[in-house]
Amino acid sequence: MPVLTRLIPSPVVVDISRGALDDLAGLLADQRISASGKLAIAVSGGSGQALSEKLALVLPGADWYPVADGTIDSAVRLGDDIKGKRYDAVVGLGGGKIIDVAKYAAARVGLPMVAVATNLSHDGICSPVSILDNDNGRGSYGVPTPIAMVIDLDVIREAPDRFVRSGIGDAISNISAIADWELSHRVTGEPVDGLAAAMARTAGESVLRHPGTTADDEFLTVLSEALVLSGIAMSISGDTRPSSGACHEISHAFDLLYPKRSALHGEQVGLGAAFAMHLRGATEQAGLFAQVLRRHHLPVRPEDIGFSAAEFVRAVEYAPQTRPGRFTVLEHLNLSADQIKDAYADYAKAIGS
Repeated sequence: MPVLTRLIPSPVVVDISRGALDDLAGLLADQRISASGKLAIAVSGGSGQALSEKLALVLPGADWYPVADGTIDSAVRLGDDIKGKRYDAVVGLGGGKIIDVAKYAAARVGLPMVAVATNLSHDGICSPVSILDNDNGRGSYGVPTPIAMVIDLDVIREAPDRFVRSGIGDAISNISAIADWELSHRVTGEPVDGLAAAMARTAGESVLRHPGTTADDEFLTVLSEALVLSGIAMSISGDTRPSSGACHEISHAFDLLYPKRSALHGEQVGLGAAFAMHLRGATEQAGLFAQVLRRHHLPVRPEDIGFSAAEFVRAVEYAPQTRPGRFTVLEHLNLSADQIKDAYADYAKAIGS
């Protein structure tokens, strides 16, 4: 009998609602996650630490592990600390860095991982990838998708608004990433996973077209769902292709060239996506990207995040080196520094002030 469907790696539970943390103990008691209640919970020193005091009362079987930063060293250390202690699962409670550390540590010791996000800064909250700082800058490490995903909108509202807005840039950058994937298919023959592309594009469009703001529960729910769907799309394709194209190459270049000055990931990829759309001649879409980014107080020019036009040109020129083997509009056009400078001038003029 032929196989008529395929299995999709995805969380067994996704809870996006106000007060979701009030049900966390019950969710973790699910037989598929933790029958005994013995959990290793990784927390940040900020929002995660404050929430741990509240949750410790309802999770008496949990051990709490403070995580200092989002480095590979912290992830390895956490894995070593929890190894051999017979936990049922690892819980990452905090922002993207803490969740990435917890995902890596859980993979290292072969345990399922539960992501409890306290902000919406990027789509890594539900992706099969951990982005961790290392001696060479920053690396991407493949990990299993979280077994459960919890986003409490009341907690999200307490996060700095800049971290929530950052997720908007990451979500809408999917549209540019999919355009790059389809370009690669036409030029190089690279196969496109239609389901992953549809899921990532739908996630991006839902945020791009939504009239709300981060002050609205409805918009926060749509943004949360978009970031979760982006992560699942990456699990389906087996890599970051559905959510990472020229937009992310430009962001990686900022991180590598200006490590002490780089902005939030979502801020950089949103800007990169708008410029990439301009490069591929999609001027109407580039204008819409800029309009939406501005409405959410996100950068549309490098100057908005403290970089000069010349530094942006350097980042765009360097960007293809950050992901060898990935084909995007940058590799396709293979622009010189002078051509990038001219293209940026045209982009700046097209989007206005």
